[in-house]
Amino acid sequence: MAFNAETSSLNTPLFGRDDIELIERKPLYQGFFRLEALELRHRLFEGGWSKPMHREVHSRFDAVGVLLYDPARDAVVLVEQFRAGAVDDPVSPWKLELVAGLVEQGESLEEVARREAQEEAGCTVGELTLLHTYYPSPGACNERVTLFCGLVDTQGLGGIHGLDEEHEDIRVHVVAYPTAWELLNQGRLDNAMCLIGMHWLAGQRASLRAGSQRALMHSENDEE
Repeated sequence: MAFNAETSSLNTPLFGRDDIELIERKPLYQGFFRLEALELRHRLFEGGWSKPMHREVHSRFDAVGVLLYDPARDAVVLVEQFRAGAVDDPVSPWKLELVAGLVEQGESLEEVARREAQEEAGCTVGELTLLHTYYPSPGACNERVTLFCGLVDTQGLGGIHGLDEEHEDIRVHVVAYPTAWELLNQGRLDNAMCLIGMHWLAGQRASLRAGSQRALMHSENDEE
């Protein structure tokens, strides 16, 4: 099947799972994560099939991230913790991130977002908005990340959080939005969740703050 720009739509992929022939799949390593060796071939845009090729895939659990935002105070919640994957980072392996965690069996994505917010930041999430589901590194990893924005009240938030059994040592920061944006521009927020979440918030911040103001006014009127 040759590629035809006139009939192809970017909204509908030209190829799908049936256009891959998986010749062999075998485990190379099994720990908390899994490393697999694949031998496969796939259809080509110009027609025909590729030659058999070998690829190694890092197999991970899917993950959920949540941008915690307080529209009344115009503040975001960032968590700071050591990251083994950044052990060779020339600046620091301690990273500023959004609250995030892995999806456990039987959990909905929304449940993961609320659980992780409580475990990592000690806060209760109100309204959740789905932002995106994406592959951080599809060339070598099967992990999918679902990112939410969760509205929170940041009054009293801070301190050290995390689960001892997971060796978590997490410091919570409540940061004014302009400061968080400056950290992003300085390269201090150097991970995909922060980049995607903060750019989404830049476009939605005004409407979220206006909605918070309306809710506050309605609450005050009800009390009267």
